[in-house]
Amino acid sequence: MSAFRPKVKGLRNVPAKGPVIIASNHLSFSDSIFMPLVVPRKVTFLAKSEYFTSPGPKGLLKKVTFKALGQVPVDRSGGRRSEAALITGLQVLAEGKCLGIYPEGTRSPDGRLYKGRTGIARLAIESGAPVIPVAMSNTDKIQPTGQVIPNLHRVGMVFGEAMYFDGDSTDLQYLRTVTDQIVAKIAEMSGQEYVDIYAPKKSKPEDINVAGEED
Repeated sequence: MSAFRPKVKGLRNVPAKGPVIIASNHLSFSDSIFMPLVVPRKVTFLAKSEYFTSPGPKGLLKKVTFKALGQVPVDRSGGRRSEAALITGLQVLAEGKCLGIYPEGTRSPDGRLYKGRTGIARLAIESGAPVIPVAMSNTDKIQPTGQVIPNLHRVGMVFGEAMYFDGDSTDLQYLRTVTDQIVAKIAEMSGQEYVDIYAPKKSKPEDINVAGEED
């Protein structure tokens, strides 16, 4: 970790205890390595269940790696299964834990910040947990998509002030408004260009696909 000379700001904004949602931009697989290493409490992510069930030695390595990274397997293939993922996230928060989410739902293909998916809004409203926006930088240079051996660059992380939301979690327009507010804050902190469309989903096995539901 020291080789990448992490530059971290605002870490004091992460509460020491109680439920909290950490909402980060997503530039690289290594986001899920660097960020949890600096947060002074365990960060739990929801990862695709197939990462834990792949056969053979590579499958076993994947399973061990994702467990070590604090991942919880969920079936996120759509419909009721996406709903089950949200329920799992609410259970994590109900236990007073720290839940990590990438609102974009997948890694940015070009370094820009894409439209967020509304699952994060439901989680924030229904749990009452504060949302801590996070801006990662340089991780796409450290580990570009498809590259295994990382490059040496200084990784940056900015943790913003807590955002609180309440209201009607069944109001789809309100969920969109809340999600857009969170993503706008991340864009302000990261300086990324915002793109008002969903990022294209990737099928690479190393991609941690954590977001929520469609509108």
